[in-house]
Amino acid sequence: MEWEFAQVAFSRELSRGVVAKLLVERAEHGGWELDRVRIGNDGIRRVVLRRKIIRAVRTA
Repeated sequence: MEWEFAQVAFSRELSRGVVAKLLVERAEHGGWELDRVRIGNDGIRRVVLRRKIIRAVRTA
């Protein structure tokens, strides 16, 4: 199985609820799922999202 990854960073000014809504929107409309969340000493949330890469298979 192959995965596509995307990295997103959220400012410390954004509340936890706002970040959750943004991630839910990406999950519902883009097919992304949460892979990893890191909160740095500076308060920035660094999020890694992933989704499956679906390859089309030719039929003869």
